[in-house]
Amino acid sequence: MSKLEAILSQEVEAEIQAILSEARAKAEGLKAEAEARAKALLEGKRRALEAAFQAALRRSESAGELLLSTARAQAKGEVLSELKAKALEALKALPHKPEWPEVVRKLALEALSALAEPEALATHPENLPHLEALAQERGLKLLPDPALRLGVRAVGKGGKTQVENALESRLERAWDALSSKVAQALWG
Repeated sequence: MSKLEAILSQEVEAEIQAILSEARAKAEGLKAEAEARAKALLEGKRRALEAAFQAALRRSESAGELLLSTARAQAKGEVLSELKAKALEALKALPHKPEWPEVVRKLALEALSALAEPEALATHPENLPHLEALAQERGLKLLPDPALRLGVRAVGKGGKTQVENALESRLERAWDALSSKVAQALWG
């Protein structure tokens, strides 16, 4: 029986070797397949992370550009506000200049020309002496109005119509156009 045992042992050994060889081949195939899947998965994750990074970078750049744009606009607004304040200061200094009587007279003439039948002129008490001759010439009453430091108000017959012509309100009305011209000159 030893011969039979030897033959059976050889056959079992051969069968074991064949099974082991087949198992190794399957294991190698599974390993290669797993490595390929892992590599594909890693590559997909890498691309997804790269895309997410690029998107985050674009969002950050956009946010930075928006902040910069906002800061620039705010700075420009502050410059224009300061410029408007200086213009208003310069206007408020006009009554102390020698040309003021002529300026207030021209303001009065413009206001009067807008009314068909003017009856009176109102202005700051300090401006009344500058308008006495005009009022006498046209037969108008002069009325003191402390609120009209830098202008006049022409009052129509019966007081129903009034036209105010003051430097502050003229600056307000013209400010949008003036500030856009200044902005164009300063920042292009």
